Amino acid sequence: MKAIKISNLQKAYGSTLVLKDVNLEVNSGEIIGYIGPNGAGKSTTIKILIGMIPDYEGNVEVMGLDVKANPLEVKRLIGYVPENASLYDTLSPMEYLRFLGSLYQLETDQIEEKATELLRLFALYDQRDDRMTTFSKGMKQKVLLISGILHNPKVIFLDEPLSGLDANAVILVKEILSQLKHAGKTIFYSSHIMDVVEKISDRIVLINKGTIIANGTFDELKSQRETGSLEQIFNQLTGNNEHVQLAEEFIQVMNR
Repeated sequence: MKAIKISNLQKAYGSTLVLKDVNLEVNSGEIIGYIGPNGAGKSTTIKILIGMIPDYEGNVEVMGLDVKANPLEVKRLIGYVPENASLYDTLSPMEYLRFLGSLYQLETDQIEEKATELLRLFALYDQRDDRMTTFSKGMKQKVLLISGILHNPKVIFLDEPLSGLDANAVILVKEILSQLKHAGKTIFYSSHIMDVVEKISDRIVLINKGTIIANGTFDELKSQRETGSLEQIFNQLTGNNEHVQLAEEFIQVMNR
């Protein structure tokens, strides 16, 4: 059974087709780096996979379950860390995680133990009872990351999960993702930070204008394009080769 199976997926907003016949299979225990320019369809794909967008054409399955027919069952199996989320920041981290844990029907003692330990590992133990209105973006992002994995999901969807994190936290999250993979978890990882995607992904899927235009390991993509970095491959495949010229023009304007 595939952890994720997308067949002939199409999604339109009005007359604009944002996903065009997307087909993708993801094995259990894989880390997929899902990349593309702004507006390519990355977040829309993820929101369909987690059941947030129910009106689409095609077939989407997570852990063998049709997402459209079984949205609640799918939500029990997955974790999700969005790019921009609104926390209930009048709560403390412990209050928020107790609330999330109860939604997943975890035992009270289990929630307390796991939340306390995960906050400690993210250096938030001393702030566990503080109101999150005082927290920085990076601190809130750590709470979001914990909330996405607290219930031990089988499939984890991450949309720009490193946003606002300091260097030590980024290193920790990368190692956590590696160990989650070895524990058999499937991770669907969307980010613009190419060097992280390049290092952690088993396979990289590049979407552009609603269509998947590349799908393979980093070494496979590199051999096909005869270039060095994922950023260079990205620029070649998406036709974005004007960055040097644009940067030069930017400096010229600044120097006027």
